[in-house]
Amino acid sequence: MRAFLDTSLIFLFLYFCSSAVYSSLYSSSCHSHGPFYLNGMHKTGDVIVGGLFTAHFISTDPVLSFSSEPQQPQCYSFDVLGFRQAQTMAFAIDEINRNSNLLPNVTLGYSLYDNCFQLGIGFRAALTLVSGQEEQVTLEENCVGTPPVLAIVGDSTSSSTVAISTVLGLYRVPLVSYFATCSCLSDRQKFPSFFRTIPSDDFQVNAMIQILKHFGWTWAGLLISDNDYGVHAARSFHSDLGPAGGGCLAYTEILPLGDDPAVLRRIVDVMRKSTARVVIVFADKGVMVNLMKEVVRQNVTGLQWIASEAWSSFDEILTPHLPYLGGTLGISIRRGEIPGLRDFLLQIRPDLHHTNTDGNSMVNQFWEHRFQCRIAPPPAGWVEAEGKLCTGQEVIENVENEFLDVSNIRAEYNVYKAVYALAYALDDMLQCEPGRGPFSNNICAHLQRLEPWQLMYYMEKVNFTTTFGDQVSFDENGDALPIYDIMNLVWLPDGRTEVQIVGEVKRSAFKDKELTLDEEKIFWNFESKQPPRSVCSERCPPGTRMARKKGEPECCFDCVPCSEGKISNTTEDFWSSPQRDHCVPKKTEFLSYHEPLGICLTTISLLGTFICVVVLGIFIHNHSTPIVRANNSELSFLLVVSLKLCFLCSLLFIGRPRLWTCQLRHATFGISFVLCVSCILVKTMVVLAVFRASKPGGESSLKWFGALQQRGTVLVLTSVQAAICTVWLVSASPVPHKNTQYHSDKIVYECAVGSTVGFAVLLGYIGLLAVLSCLLAFLARNLPDSFNEAKLITFSMLIFCAVWVAFVPAYISSPGKFADAVEVFAILASSFGLLVALFGPKCYIILLRPERNTKKAIMGRGIGS
Repeated sequence: MRAFLDTSLIFLFLYFCSSAVYSSLYSSSCHSHGPFYLNGMHKTGDVIVGGLFTAHFISTDPVLSFSSEPQQPQCYSFDVLGFRQAQTMAFAIDEINRNSNLLPNVTLGYSLYDNCFQLGIGFRAALTLVSGQEEQVTLEENCVGTPPVLAIVGDSTSSSTVAISTVLGLYRVPLVSYFATCSCLSDRQKFPSFFRTIPSDDFQVNAMIQILKHFGWTWAGLLISDNDYGVHAARSFHSDLGPAGGGCLAYTEILPLGDDPAVLRRIVDVMRKSTARVVIVFADKGVMVNLMKEVVRQNVTGLQWIASEAWSSFDEILTPHLPYLGGTLGISIRRGEIPGLRDFLLQIRPDLHHTNTDGNSMVNQFWEHRFQCRIAPPPAGWVEAEGKLCTGQEVIENVENEFLDVSNIRAEYNVYKAVYALAYALDDMLQCEPGRGPFSNNICAHLQRLEPWQLMYYMEKVNFTTTFGDQVSFDENGDALPIYDIMNLVWLPDGRTEVQIVGEVKRSAFKDKELTLDEEKIFWNFESKQPPRSVCSERCPPGTRMARKKGEPECCFDCVPCSEGKISNTTEDFWSSPQRDHCVPKKTEFLSYHEPLGICLTTISLLGTFICVVVLGIFIHNHSTPIVRANNSELSFLLVVSLKLCFLCSLLFIGRPRLWTCQLRHATFGISFVLCVSCILVKTMVVLAVFRASKPGGESSLKWFGALQQRGTVLVLTSVQAAICTVWLVSASPVPHKNTQYHSDKIVYECAVGSTVGFAVLLGYIGLLAVLSCLLAFLARNLPDSFNEAKLITFSMLIFCAVWVAFVPAYISSPGKFADAVEVFAILASSFGLLVALFGPKCYIILLRPERNTKKAIMGRGIGS
């Protein structure tokens, strides 16, 4: 999230902290180098959870020292909302302790510190939490026992969270942030123990890009703060805006963290002169206030602002500038509801007897700020409050401010989810059954000897739903399921402003990013009351095309006259008119039922199907005759049916390709032909087996070729092809494809095979069975005439193989619809070859030479040929 120190300062703190953390966590005698007097809140418990919050905006520069002398930071400007976030954590822990179903017999405590919006102080507080104050920590001689804190909820800024998580990650102490959004924190190698209940800036950037894309804003300016929050957001915008939204950035400017009039004057001047009407600002409220002062001074209007979640709440510090921000669309943290929180806040009371920074001084500071009184004597190192002495009996409700308004809580909701995530992880850890644990030797964690890294294991598996209905879980990078509200700043008729929710963007476990907007509710701060238009170059008119400007983003272009056959912003389905001033549909081409070639192939296919039906009828009518019963009549019937399917499958190649026809045509063709060739192969094997059985000692060979074995062999061989087709369709299914490569003015509809390997394997398997059948039939060609069906099989398979060998080069060299025509021709030619060669002679005998349809004639001992 927002931060006032850049990354370079982080490494300076890491240098100073290394020896302190190491000595406090791993030395043989546990002691701290010196106490840090920090503003905080504490509550004892069996397990302590730490917290880092911003209760003050301003502090003196921290002293980078770990001396044994007490160090007293001075903080100013109390932050009521930051204090409310700390109280939300206290409330969540109190609620968990009262819940008998969650962590029974375990009392949670907390130690919450104020980071004063300062990296140095927040870093000190984190080290104090993990190492503990010497008088508060009880460990065994070898530093074994329950650690000072098991995990920390915080911090509120990205830069400080980067620094703190870098150190805590070395010891696998979980750090769950409710407000740090920098995408850099998703790096599990650098931050192995980091989790967060707020989406990362990567998702926020993508949410903004979706908004830009939704309204057609392809030309926008980007302003970022000079810290991790802004720099990483800018990187994401530059890498994702073009591919995801088709847009460009007109400018990218870095806003100074302080009030630098010269820099701000230059930036606002860039905004004023730019043609981009949309301005995206990734910065915190303090930086935004400085920017808006200069915007007001130069009176820059007519801009559509898009706010990051750091300033989209439009707090009171932005109130003077709201006339210039009306209609702003902002990304905001998900709003939530926490029942009972307001009643808990009403019970807050100061501790008049403990005013030093070791007690609940954060509450005392709040009390002094709210009632403008002072608790005597004032805490050491803190600015003394003016006014009367506090009695502790003041009524919080009597003073108006936003502290008690829990109707629109956002950051507090993230704190609430973070505490419950830790509680559910700890509950799962303590429910481990002895001997079935997830750690080495199947051990479980124990309450008396808890280690933070053990809790981290269970944090990665947390999955629960809040009372508000939001699911909480963490992915492999420690990020929660992201969800943002889309906010809009509305001008009301009475002159007041209101922030309203107009949509949301989220990602669930089952869906990718999903944007929902209620456009009727959006207030646009323009005379037209419509969304502005923000493009670098307007769409080219008819008869012209885009020509990108040299040195400019791709969204900026000139319009030049189209060359022949071209038109601006067209699709592949259209072609330019002869005058090149409008689009006309392109001609389409595919193997149609209405053209002569398609009609001819369809007729031949239906003719082949009819002949198969006739042959099947002849064989059924004469099923008891010797010529039909010879060599397994069941296989003959199955062979005729498979040939019929072969003829019919060719019809799937004719007509405009659809998804289902593309998927079925090759699968049906492959399975039908394998069924056909399998029957032929088995018939050939039976011929050879019968011949061997006729010789002395060969009777045993027939036992492997009974009717059951023949059916089983055909089924197995066909099942292999069915499996090949299934894998092909599942992994890379054929799909319809519009091909414009053959002719620029014509669309050729065809089926892309999806996987060339799948198609090759399908054809290769058919070819393997065909070649094997041909070889076996060739070996049986010289058998006695009583087994002369082998000659017919040999002849039919030679025809089959010749057709498909010729098919491959013809198919590859044929463009468009002619490739389909070649494949249909190959199917029909090979099918007719098999049908005529195998069943022509038998039908001739049955119909024209019935005297040869006898057992003696079949066995070669009757009527001569």
